[in-house]
Amino acid sequence: MNATPFWKAKTLDQMTTAEWESLCDGCGRCCLNKLEDWDTGEIAWTNIACTLLDGYSCRCTDYENRQATVPDCISLTPAQVDTITWLPPTCGYRLVREGADLYWWHPLVSGDPETVHEAGVSVRNRTVSEDNMKVEDFEDYLVDWPGEQP
Repeated sequence: MNATPFWKAKTLDQMTTAEWESLCDGCGRCCLNKLEDWDTGEIAWTNIACTLLDGYSCRCTDYENRQATVPDCISLTPAQVDTITWLPPTCGYRLVREGADLYWWHPLVSGDPETVHEAGVSVRNRTVSEDNMKVEDFEDYLVDWPGEQP
């Protein structure tokens, strides 16, 4: 019996907390610092990782309490998926909202959390930490790959 996967059968609003959380593929791209042009709203990606991002696992080291350490960390909700312009094109939340399927390397499809790294989608070993970095130096770390398909 081939049951329809929940991400094809439900909207983001209909998902349980566990289903919602499992849509995150663990790429870590959303945890990179971004610069926004105040005049145009254009987003420029950096390879500077949030202080809480583990650069190997590509997961938050204190997910449950992250907003206490990083007050501007966004706790993504279904409503925000429509409004946040910088979600990577490979993001499971974005793909489901757009009616697209998850990629083969997504852990929900592959059954393996390592495939996101093996496919070259994650930030694994591609970042520098924001710790002790001056905001005025962020422009020295601009990259294109987080906003692109792998």
